Amino acid sequence: MPDTPTSPAAPSRGGPLREGPAREGPAHGEPTRGRPVRGASPRTRAAALFGGVLPLLAALFLAGAPTAAAAPTAPTAQLVEVNDFGTNPTGLRMHQYVPDGVAARPALLVAVHYCTGSGPAFHNGTEFKSLADRYGFIIVYPSATRSGQCFDVSSQQALRRDGGSDPVGIKSMIDHVKQRNNVDPARVFVVGASSGAMMTNVLLGNYPDVFRAGASFAGVPHSCFATTDGSGWNSACANGQINRSGQQWGDLVRGAYPGYDGPRPRVQIWHGTQDNTLRYPNFGEQIKQWTNVHGVSENPSSTDQPQSGWTRTRYGGTGDQAPVEAISIANTGHNLPQGGQAARAVTFFGLDGTGATSAR
Repeated sequence: MPDTPTSPAAPSRGGPLREGPAREGPAHGEPTRGRPVRGASPRTRAAALFGGVLPLLAALFLAGAPTAAAAPTAPTAQLVEVNDFGTNPTGLRMHQYVPDGVAARPALLVAVHYCTGSGPAFHNGTEFKSLADRYGFIIVYPSATRSGQCFDVSSQQALRRDGGSDPVGIKSMIDHVKQRNNVDPARVFVVGASSGAMMTNVLLGNYPDVFRAGASFAGVPHSCFATTDGSGWNSACANGQINRSGQQWGDLVRGAYPGYDGPRPRVQIWHGTQDNTLRYPNFGEQIKQWTNVHGVSENPSSTDQPQSGWTRTRYGGTGDQAPVEAISIANTGHNLPQGGQAARAVTFFGLDGTGATSAR
């Protein structure tokens, strides 16, 4: 089945410039401009001369004035559903967005939605699309199709590399886009909210050789939601009641891909202090997990407030691309990302040109 667009192209806002009105010629009986009238008084001659100079000055001024620039055209790229993209054990749907100004060797961002959501809803409800238009990267949006539209972050199949379930389908989407769009394999990233944030941590643990970095908005650590009874919900984890050491959390990530000893993806963690769905203690547990995985201290290298209500801590480094970055949002519930936060994630990834994104 061919790929199909899911939304109409936006119309161009450009249009022709409107020309100014032409100047009228001399009225009947008006003296010839620039030539004194024989027998006329000095005042009449001066007026005639002045009347001839003014149009010349006006013409020179208009000739040198800059022409108004045409309005920029609106992006015409569309979100497209892709079928038959490879191994897909749980029947996920796939949408992709390739911006008009896609880079010759583009980065790829996998953007994973929340429970009850979809890829198109995440595309339309976040700022990642406009950032892709600006910086030329491609976005892939997986959509969960099970009841409740949550991703599987609980089963044993989901929590190990190539074990089956949703992570395998998402990996197939990545391979599909890489093969067809000249994607830079060293610049593949993942971002998610809520259920998508949990999947972000799972993907970073299962496929550390695929992803350069990830950003988790209101999630929980890798394997925190694990269950053994077939349920997709872990109340103890959701309520922030699972407390482990950094070593224990790190072992769960390392156990997802036994024997792997290569570079690990950088991780950015976001959480609202008033989150009553996936409670705030999960913020600290994620910090413990990923600092351990990276072998850096749980004590921050720097702490600042990039804007009111945000407290940002960085671990293992102090720049925009530190190994681990965590942002706590005061007086905020389970409704991330909010305005401006997607741009901060893109900066963390280095997709806005503020940091190096060369091969590992």
